[in-house]
Amino acid sequence: MTSGERTVSTTALRGLACLAMAGTTWGTTGAAVEIVYRSSDFGPMAVSFWRFLGGMALLIAGAALRPARRAPRGRMLLFTGTGIALAVFQTAYFGAVEETGLAVATIVALGAAPVLTAAGGRLFLGERTGRGGALAVGGALTGLAVLVLGNQQGVVRPLGVALALLSAAGFAASSLLGRWAGRHGAGEDPYTLTLWSFGIGAAVLLPFACGEGLVPHMAHPGRVVLMLLYVAAVTTALAYPLYFAGTAAVRATTASVVMLIEPVSAAALAALLLGEHLTAATVAGTAVLLAAIVGLAVAESRSVAGS
Repeated sequence: MTSGERTVSTTALRGLACLAMAGTTWGTTGAAVEIVYRSSDFGPMAVSFWRFLGGMALLIAGAALRPARRAPRGRMLLFTGTGIALAVFQTAYFGAVEETGLAVATIVALGAAPVLTAAGGRLFLGERTGRGGALAVGGALTGLAVLVLGNQQGVVRPLGVALALLSAAGFAASSLLGRWAGRHGAGEDPYTLTLWSFGIGAAVLLPFACGEGLVPHMAHPGRVVLMLLYVAAVTTALAYPLYFAGTAAVRATTASVVMLIEPVSAAALAALLLGEHLTAATVAGTAVLLAAIVGLAVAESRSVAGS
C-alpha cells in the first residue's frame, strides 16, 4: 500500500469513527427527550426548535476560538437544503413515534434511510454500492427489524408510516448533501455546515414551534432545562459536526448504515440505566447490526484504498 492509499484509508477510518461516535451519542437523545415530555407539556416541534437554537448558540460561541471563515455565497443553497433536511428528519420522526408507535416508526424510518441513501448516492453522486455494500444494507435492515419488531408490537397507521418515510427521506438528503459537500465543499468545513444548517432549521421550525407553545408548562423546570441543555450541547452541537465530518469521508450509503448504531446504543442505555431487560431479540438484532457495520467498514477501507 502506498502512502497515498494509506492516507485515504486512514481518512475513511476516521470518518467511520466520527459516525460511530455521533450515532452512539444520538442513541441517548430519546431518553433525554422522554424525560422532557414527562416533566412538561413540550411538543416535538418546540423540542426540535430549542435543540437547533441551543446547538447553534453553542457553535457560535465556539466559533470565537476558530479562525474566521466566511460562508461562500454559492453555498447558501447547500446550507438551506441541509437545514431543511435535518428539520424534516427530526420532527417527522417524532411525529411518527407519536402517531404509530416507536416500533413501527423506528423500523420504517431507520430501515428505509439506507435504502433511500443508496438510491440517491447512485443517482446523484454516481456511487456504486457493490455486492458487499448491498449485503451489508440487507443485513442492517434484518438486524434492525429483529431489534425493533422482536421486542414491541405496534399498530401500523398510514399517517405514521408516511411520516416515518418522510423522516427517512430527510436523513437521506442530509447524508447525500454532507457527502456532496465533502467532494465539492470549496471552503466550508463540517463545523460551518452544521452551524448554518442549525440556524436555517431553527428558522423553519419557529412558526410551528410557536403554534405548539415555545415555553409550555413545566412540572420540573430544572430537570427540563438540564435535559434540553444536554440535548443541545452533546447530541447536537457535538454530534452533528462529527456526523458531517464522517459523511464527507465515506460513501453516503456507508454513512447511513453506520448510523444504525443509534438504536444499538439506545438499547444498551435502556438496559444499563433504565433497568430494561435485554431480550434474545435485542441481543440478536444488535449482533447482526454490528456485524453489518463492521462489514461496511472493511468494504469502505478496501474501496478507498483501491480508488
